[in-house]
Amino acid sequence: MITYKIFTDKGGRDVNEDNAGVAVSDAGVCFVLCDGLGGHGKGEVASYIVVESIKSDFAVCTDPDNFLPYAFENAQKRLMDEQKKQGTVMEMKTTAVVLLIYNDRYRYGYIGDSRLYIMNEKKILKRTMDHSVPQMLCMAGEIKEKQIRHHPDRNRLLRVMGIEWETNKYEISQAEQLKGNERFLLCSDGFWELIVEKEMIKTLKRSADVDSWVGAMAQTVMANGKDKDMDNFTAVAVMLS
Repeated sequence: MITYKIFTDKGGRDVNEDNAGVAVSDAGVCFVLCDGLGGHGKGEVASYIVVESIKSDFAVCTDPDNFLPYAFENAQKRLMDEQKKQGTVMEMKTTAVVLLIYNDRYRYGYIGDSRLYIMNEKKILKRTMDHSVPQMLCMAGEIKEKQIRHHPDRNRLLRVMGIEWETNKYEISQAEQLKGNERFLLCSDGFWELIVEKEMIKTLKRSADVDSWVGAMAQTVMANGKDKDMDNFTAVAVMLS
């Protein structure tokens, strides 16, 4: 059985440029989260276009094994077309992270610094690697993992949707077999920057269900962000049982 919860908050900003959603079809379940970039409301439009594009495509999906590349490319095309229509080229951009659960397997794709964490009941097994300057510095051994959260260049992204691609910039995982005890967390940088991985697991261990887990994490984010210029923060939590 799959249970999930979507949480979003505009934080200290006037507009919430995050967007998240879920689509269910005969092919399985698709979760998507985007963090819009561009300001002046354009990021909000970008994230909405990509979320709705991927949801609508999955609603009629008949080939989940090959869905993710198609979904990213089609959403990118729709976003670029809307930019041209509105005369806002380079102003409507977004990150994206997508999780598919289908046929007792899961697969994911992402671009930017919105993350997917893959866990069991006790620990984090894996997370996506941000397409950002601090992540590259970390991978090069110049900074430590914990320094990514507060690095002065943490908002400098190397890959996003909404700019011309010479080659595809998204990353797609291989399909993995489900064990039945997985917990997944899709989240924007405004969320993961204010809650460390140990706290994600700590709240998970003491939560009876996905709603209480998300609620506990959101409380931690808000407490850690108090009196700061908080970004929008959004999470999609998924539990298998």
